[in-house]
Amino acid sequence: QVQLVESGGGLVQAGGSLRLSCAASGRTFGSYAMGWFRQDPGKEREFVAAISWSGGSTNYADSVKGRFTISRDNAKNTVYLQMNSLKPEDAAVYYCAAHSVGWALPTQTYEYDYWGQGTQVTVSS
Repeated sequence: QVQLVESGGGLVQAGGSLRLSCAASGRTFGSYAMGWFRQDPGKEREFVAAISWSGGSTNYADSVKGRFTISRDNAKNTVYLQMNSLKPEDAAVYYCAAHSVGWALPTQTYEYDYWGQGTQVTVSS
């Protein structure tokens, strides 16, 4: 079992930055691949970024490449999403998720085993 709690969301102006954190419970955090997704009301949850168990491999949605960076600190059981150059279209509820195959970088919601409750990101234009 892995429990995930996101934090760091808030209101930011377009062009600004935010860093989201996802704290995980459980001794096996270091063996999981981790992902970030986002969801607007009335839309499907969409993939943002993923990172392998070691942090050595990452994957990003085209819409955030070059602006967002996913990282993790296994000693702290935490995964991060650094978001720079934010745009109004980045506004959504952001969720972190855990995937039990540590080397994989899945992009589909059904591939993830555990989810956090989400944190709201609002970007003003």
